[in-house]
Amino acid sequence: MSLFAVRPIVVQLPHSPVPDLGVEAELRYSPQDPFAVCLAFSDTDGPLEWYFGRELLEQGLHRPAGDCDVHVEPGPANAVLVTLGNRTWRSTVSIHGDDITAFLTEAHALIPAGTEHLHLDLDTLIHDLLN
Repeated sequence: MSLFAVRPIVVQLPHSPVPDLGVEAELRYSPQDPFAVCLAFSDTDGPLEWYFGRELLEQGLHRPAGDCDVHVEPGPANAVLVTLGNRTWRSTVSIHGDDITAFLTEAHALIPAGTEHLHLDLDTLIHDLLN
């Protein structure tokens, strides 16, 4: 069994001038951060990575979820819309729901939902916070 879940995906930018253009990305999950997933894009300036709750991604498959920097909701044609942003900009990507379901299945095989707290390394977390 792999120690990480990594799923290469292709996303679309539905609100851009080229909504059907595919953009390569990855969904990542590491048991070292058991509550979070990462949506990563490669860029000429280096990787662009957004971390947000695994539970938020799962909820967004079925209903709107999130109200801060990340919002996830079902979209048309088995798509899931993930809106990323901050105070100055927002961008929405469309991910095929089957890709998210397969990714979450892999992530739950590593750390089942509801057991994330059992996998936290509190000593390292406290050390990192204090230094």
